Amino acid sequence: MADLSANGAITGSNVAVTPLSTTDGRSLKTALAAAQSRAKRRALLLVLPLLLFILISFVLPIGQMLLRSVHNDAFSANMPVLSAWFDENPGKAPDEAAYSALVSDLRQARADKTAGLIGTRVNYDLAGSRSMFTAAARKAPELEPPYRDAVLAINADWGNPALWQAMRSASTPYTANFYLAALDMTRDPQGNIVRVEESRRIYVSHFVKTFVFSGVITAICLILAYPVAHMLATLPLGKSNLLMILVLLPFWTSLLVRTTSWMVLLQEQGVVNNALVATGTVDPANRLSMMYNQTGTVIAMVHILLPFMILPLYAVMRPIKPHYVRAARSLGASSWTAFRQVYLPQTLPGIGAGALLVFILAVGYYITPALVGGASGQMISNFIAYHMQSSLNWSMAAALAAILLAAVLLLYWLYDRLVGIDNIKLG
Repeated sequence: MADLSANGAITGSNVAVTPLSTTDGRSLKTALAAAQSRAKRRALLLVLPLLLFILISFVLPIGQMLLRSVHNDAFSANMPVLSAWFDENPGKAPDEAAYSALVSDLRQARADKTAGLIGTRVNYDLAGSRSMFTAAARKAPELEPPYRDAVLAINADWGNPALWQAMRSASTPYTANFYLAALDMTRDPQGNIVRVEESRRIYVSHFVKTFVFSGVITAICLILAYPVAHMLATLPLGKSNLLMILVLLPFWTSLLVRTTSWMVLLQEQGVVNNALVATGTVDPANRLSMMYNQTGTVIAMVHILLPFMILPLYAVMRPIKPHYVRAARSLGASSWTAFRQVYLPQTLPGIGAGALLVFILAVGYYITPALVGGASGQMISNFIAYHMQSSLNWSMAAALAAILLAAVLLLYWLYDRLVGIDNIKLG
């Protein structure tokens, strides 16, 4: 038994400690664990529709795009005999057995009507080869040994080492050739990676131009949006809300309508040139060229993306107390010093959010550069659309898109390391 000491303390070693329990007799620890488990399940059920939506509409399409950029089985699936010869003879020049395998597959391709599909796949690596496959497939049933001489009699280009290297590369369903092409590189007849001819180097320069354009557009939007956001943030709430309608008005207008409106404004016989000619600023014979070039692309995209810079800046500037700057002025700081050391640092989260948002949107814009920019104002997104819609080279389009995505993620990572994503504020 436990004894009660003089100071009221319980002594002894036979004291029974009763565990805490709920009103229904369950252990309190078990009841708390069950309650937490129910709360987690309830939270998961609440966010499950959003997770499914993101998975179906975002993650799966990107995954499919990344897979298509390295997978194309149009040749390997329809030329199995020749693909097997390539596997068994790595690096070997084509012999009679290789031409025999080629003829066998071409005969089957003629029966299955897949010669065009096979030729298109090889044509991605070696331009002009599609017609060779369709012509050879039509004559394949009539060919007799020796097959090498028979095939070369159809077209002497069948002996071209570059063609056989292209077929060897296409004989496996997984390939990195589309990424090489997206970086203006290719494989020579020996399989070595080399740069393409200078006249065919178009993608790298357009990647550079895309990021330079996006940076210029982001900088212009920041210069124009900062004073506008400051004015909206310092005006009385009633007036700022009224002016905010003008900022939000573009969101209520179709992007295509806004783009075509700029086409009307910027063309040589458009409103802007006519106004400049009427005021004597520009000579009628030397009207400004602002359409189908880089100038038109920058002007139209700045107008379209400007609200995306104003809104984050306004959201950050609105809570800033004006007496901070007044206090700095009263302590002897000049207007520029007070702005640079007191006001500007407090708006950096909004600057980061707006710049990141505008830059990422500008990198992937398609409609505006296509309509306003012309050939010189196009960006890499226009080439992606071309391969998706015109050339039907979806693997090439996927490779270009994957490189663009990787570049954006790299910039996002650098921004996080240098500035910090946690410092971004959208509201």
